[in-house]
Amino acid sequence: MSYLEDLFSLQGRVAVVTGGNSGIGRTIAEALALAGAGVVLLARDEARLRDAARALPRAAYVAVDLGDHTALAAAANEAAELLGEPDILVNCAAINPRPPLAELTLEDWDRIFAVNLDAPFLLGQRFGPRMAERGWGRIINIASQQAVRAYGNSGGYGAAKAGLAGLTRSQAEAWSRYGVCCNAIAPGIVDTPMTEAIFADPARASAAAGRTMTGRNGVTTDFAGLAVFLASQACEYVTGQTIFVDGGFSVT
Repeated sequence: MSYLEDLFSLQGRVAVVTGGNSGIGRTIAEALALAGAGVVLLARDEARLRDAARALPRAAYVAVDLGDHTALAAAANEAAELLGEPDILVNCAAINPRPPLAELTLEDWDRIFAVNLDAPFLLGQRFGPRMAERGWGRIINIASQQAVRAYGNSGGYGAAKAGLAGLTRSQAEAWSRYGVCCNAIAPGIVDTPMTEAIFADPARASAAAGRTMTGRNGVTTDFAGLAVFLASQACEYVTGQTIFVDGGFSVT
């Protein structure tokens, strides 16, 4: 067990997880906490943040609209004061309005990019250089299948997630030499509040499962082990990658 603890323990580490009150973000926050990290959750819904934080061994939260650049800067500073400067940053918060591309307004576009791409960039700028100064850090960005393939009525989201995959490579190039490994996770079809329209239609959910090699859609716990790995000492030579957790969906 000491060997596994040396590889994967996050004891003494601090993580900031955006979107950590719901879906994949909440499961990742729980996994990091169970591996030993203190966790600060950032999201909009304060009631759900409170519930999520109470369920973790050592946790705090900051309620913030991640699409508000000024508010986000203040929230990042507050997060660092609560449990200390983070060693791990997980950018999971996302929005995905779904009008047809021809009906997507500039206001829609700006909001999608503010939450899905600007927030990971801004938080990376706040925490990444300080991780590099300390000689150790991990940034994990939650991308999407749509970083590499088009989905109907999801053009703005797909463009932002493609940008996030690119940002991950840029962060890796900037900070990996200083001990900060930066990677992205690309989920497939996962049962979360964001995909409730898919799972409300059994035929649609079944068709999506049929596209995978495993024969099922994803659940949030599929991301726990990979998140702990990417946040741990075991990940010291893995950086700049986008890892697909999709049951083989992306290669069928």
